[in-house]
Amino acid sequence: MSALVPSPVRIIGTGLIGGSLGMALRRSGAEVQVEDVSPGTTALAVELGVGIATTAQDPAPALVVVAAPPDVTARIVADSLRRWPRALVTDVASVKQIVLEGVRHHADPEDLPRYIGAHPMAGREVSGVIAARGDLFQGRPFVVAPHEDTRPEAVSVLKGLAAEIGSVPVVMRPAAHDLAVAHVSHAPQVMSSLLATSLLAPDEAALGLAGQGLRDTTRIADSDPRLWVEILGANAAAVSTVLEELRTRLDDVLAALGTMPGDPDPAVGSRRALAELIADGNRGVRRIPGKHGGATDAFATLTVLVPDRPGELARLLTEIGEIGVNLEDLRLEHELGREVGLAHVAVDAAREDLLTRSLTERGWRVADA
Repeated sequence: MSALVPSPVRIIGTGLIGGSLGMALRRSGAEVQVEDVSPGTTALAVELGVGIATTAQDPAPALVVVAAPPDVTARIVADSLRRWPRALVTDVASVKQIVLEGVRHHADPEDLPRYIGAHPMAGREVSGVIAARGDLFQGRPFVVAPHEDTRPEAVSVLKGLAAEIGSVPVVMRPAAHDLAVAHVSHAPQVMSSLLATSLLAPDEAALGLAGQGLRDTTRIADSDPRLWVEILGANAAAVSTVLEELRTRLDDVLAALGTMPGDPDPAVGSRRALAELIADGNRGVRRIPGKHGGATDAFATLTVLVPDRPGELARLLTEIGEIGVNLEDLRLEHELGREVGLAHVAVDAAREDLLTRSLTERGWRVADA
C-alpha cells in the first residue's frame, strides 16, 4: 500500500495520462480502480495493468482522478463529488481555470472544498492507453492547482501523489497555470503545426533536403487534432495573449525582410531587427530549465560522432558511464545514407573537459575537440 496516496484510487478516463497514472500508482503500491466511457478501453486498460475493473461491490474510492478531455471534465468532477461524498476529487486536464468555473457551476458549493485541480506536465506524441507508460511522469513537474476553498490537506495529498509517481510538485493558482502552459505548451503546439503546414507545398525533392532542425521544430505537430481543439479552445484567452506577442515579432521580421531582397543597403535597422530576434531567441532558450530544474547554463553539450554500425551507440553510453559522468540529456541526429550519426550529449559543465578528453582517448571523435 502506498504511504502517501489514499486508497483506493478511482481513475475515470483511461487514455494516455489516465493509463500512465494508473500504472505509476500501482507501482507505488496504491490500489487502482479504472472506469472509462468505452467498455473496450476499460478492458484494455485492465489487461495492460492500469488497474482493476470496477464492480458494485468495490469499496468507495478515497481519491478520484478525472482524466478526461477538458470539455467534459467539470461535469465528471461534479458527478464524482456527488457519487463519493467522502472522496477527494482531482482532475488532470491541461487547463485549470475553465474547469474550476465549470465545477463551481455544476457542483454543490458544500462539495467544493474536496475538489483540487492538477496537471502532470508530461505527454507523448501518441495517444490512447496503448501508449501509456508507468515512467511517463519521472522527473516532470506536477502542477497542483488549489482554489480558494480547497482543503489544505488536499494540497498535501496531491503533493504526495506527485512524489509517488516520481514527479516534482509545483503549486500554482489555476489562472497562473493557464498562462504558464500557454507559453510552454499550447503556443508551441500552434507554432509547430503552423510550420508543418508550410511543408504541404514543397515537392519531394525539396523535402529531401530536410535536416534535424526541421524535425526538431515540427516534432509535436504530429498530435491529435480533436484533443488540441479542446485544449486550445479551453485556454483561448491565455493562448491568444501569447500568440499576439508572437505576431508582433513576426510582423517586425516581415517588415525587415521586406527591405532586404536585392538591396545592398537595406533600411536602417533591418539587420538589427533580425539580429535582435535571433539573440532574444538565444536568451529565451537558455531560460528553459535543465533536467533537474536548474538553468541550462549548468550543462555543456558535446557532439560525438557515432559510426552507423550496430551496437556503437550502446558502446558510447556504456563508456560514458565507465568514465563516471552522468548523462543529463541525449539527442540523436542521423540522416539516411550518412556513415555516422551525431550524438548530442548534455552533461554537467564541470565534467565537460573530463568527458571530452576521456572519449578522445578511447577513440571517439568529439566535434571541435
